[in-house]
Amino acid sequence: MLRNREFRQLVILFFLMALVYVLLGFRINKEAGILAVSSVIAFGSLFFIYTKARYKSIARISEQIDLLLHNSDQLSINKTQEGELSILQSEISKMMLRIREQNDALKKEKENLANSLADIAHQLRTPLTSANLILSLLANNPDENQRKAFVRETEELLVRMDWLITSLLKLSRLEAGIVVFQSEQIDINNLIRTALRPFLIPMELHSIDYQIDSPKGMMIQGDFSWLSEAIQNILKNSIECIGENGKIEINCVDTPLFTQIDIHDSGGGFNMEDLPRLFDRFYRGKSQNATGYGIGLALCKMIIARQGGSITAKNHPLGGAVFAIRFPK
Repeated sequence: MLRNREFRQLVILFFLMALVYVLLGFRINKEAGILAVSSVIAFGSLFFIYTKARYKSIARISEQIDLLLHNSDQLSINKTQEGELSILQSEISKMMLRIREQNDALKKEKENLANSLADIAHQLRTPLTSANLILSLLANNPDENQRKAFVRETEELLVRMDWLITSLLKLSRLEAGIVVFQSEQIDINNLIRTALRPFLIPMELHSIDYQIDSPKGMMIQGDFSWLSEAIQNILKNSIECIGENGKIEINCVDTPLFTQIDIHDSGGGFNMEDLPRLFDRFYRGKSQNATGYGIGLALCKMIIARQGGSITAKNHPLGGAVFAIRFPK
């Protein structure tokens, strides 16, 4: 307590005032002086006991804060019935809980970042290894046709790596919350046809038909560019699952509560064990024939969710997979 400058000044002032009252008491008479001395001792003792108890409470709070600064996982501040200290302890408890939550969030972010970097390194290693192997075969192969085939395979690998890196960057920007979505009225027919446009030639080459059933004038609110990319990721997944001679049906439903876009493909559908994790980042499914990097659907879900929508996937009763995108009104 004596380390506190204000407390030392208060003690000095108390003793000076006590000395004055004692001297005045003895000047009046002996009994008044004894009463003054008794009063000084009584009030001084009570003040010392009360102040010491307050300083003990403050010392406990200080110890708890020090534990918090040293990343302690078990923190508790005992409640007190004193008014000022009770308010102080309550506010410090709130601060400590908030700081603990932030520390836990930072730890999770670090773990997620470390896992993401490991996943990215793993995802890029495979096409890089393949490209390196193809280039070594290309350098030692005199056959012109095979060299052209190797060049095409290398170009495909580079395109896949470019898509992977671009998707990862977009996913990182979305997770960091630095993407600002535009809010505009979007015609669903225009949105779907824009999303389909890049796949028209590949679908024609693989004999994949498509059908769009969407009433005219159906509108939703959102960012046209990002939603178009989300639908493209679904279409890309469907085309990869269909293979040759398949079909994609896109049906739109408008209700008083929501607007829904269903994308149904004629592929093999999903394994039941894959459905709960279908939109997890880097999840590629249990099937040995699973392709892709597990990025497209995760990116798709994040784009839609950040604009107030939702997306689900299930197997269609007649076969194939169905993705349902819903926007509430």
